[in-house]
Amino acid sequence: MKSIIVDDEAAARAITKQLCKKVEKIVIVEEFDNAIDAIKYLNNHTVDLIFLDIHMPTFSGFDFIQTLKNPPQIILTTSDKNFALDAFEYECVVDYLVKPITQERFAKAVARIKNTSTGTRTHAEEAISQGEETAAIGNDLYVNIDRRLVKINVPDIYVIEAKGDYIKIKAEDKNYVVHSTLKKIEEKLPSHLFLKVHRSYIINTTKIVDIEDNSVLIKQDVIPVSRANRKELMQRLNLL
Repeated sequence: MKSIIVDDEAAARAITKQLCKKVEKIVIVEEFDNAIDAIKYLNNHTVDLIFLDIHMPTFSGFDFIQTLKNPPQIILTTSDKNFALDAFEYECVVDYLVKPITQERFAKAVARIKNTSTGTRTHAEEAISQGEETAAIGNDLYVNIDRRLVKINVPDIYVIEAKGDYIKIKAEDKNYVVHSTLKKIEEKLPSHLFLKVHRSYIINTTKIVDIEDNSVLIKQDVIPVSRANRKELMQRLNLL
């Protein structure tokens, strides 16, 4: 898979190249320290994948994407985690990596790359297309909100509440309301972090602040714990 790197920092480009060396299907054919030179190159060459920084002098990564008529797949590499939701407005964006990037996280991003010769979709896209409102990949949960595929970092989720035909997902950055059931999302969450403590609530047990009688305190939320689920909850906790 022919790839280029566009990043104004030489050290960052070197790290990305080193990460790519451990992935057989990726071949770095060029690297650029600015978006303008990369655009000139793409006017005469075709690539399958771009590793793209967001914050660059004069021409940002998003400006760069908008100039491309038929952009290839793009993995954003940035030190700024604040633009993740904006990034996934672009269909060509496969993943959003926040520096420093570990080899494990890099491998997960590469695994999401579509097979351009077969048109294979990502697991999240496939699940959504088949009517699922949520799809999980590694530490990421993708939810379908207003026909947008929104990524949530799973460890950031602290409470999920059932509200009729919807669920409310409370995370560190914001809350999300999704048309789904508690049972469906429970199947997609890592069991070592999450526990259903009530017919209407799933909690991240690592986020518990206090336990009193038949309730737990997480952030400012007091969550009821049913008698049937209390025993398992107590077994999960590191009690002195």
